[in-house]
Amino acid sequence: MVADETHYKLMRLLEANPKMSQRDVARELGVSLGKANYCLRALIRKGWVKVANFKTSNNKAAYLYLLTPYGVEQKASLTLRFLHRKMREYEELRAEIRQMQQEAAGHK
Repeated sequence: MVADETHYKLMRLLEANPKMSQRDVARELGVSLGKANYCLRALIRKGWVKVANFKTSNNKAAYLYLLTPYGVEQKASLTLRFLHRKMREYEELRAEIRQMQQEAAGHK
């Protein structure tokens, strides 16, 4: 489940800015450069992301990370799963808050 969340966040980042460097990805996700590289490679292996060199870049190590059509489908699926999980967490938190409010009201 944690990998799904990381992959979802990574795909959102790449969709918004395909020119992001791995260093930028790591910084944005709050993970190590090694983990960013590992996650990118996993998405490439799955066929969700493809890599291309910048044609106009003087830096030959500059890459463009693009979601494939299959990657776009998978991102939509991850988005739904992520949304459902967050909604469940939200409802659980609301219930916990209500319970705490009742307990606090009972101790007045």
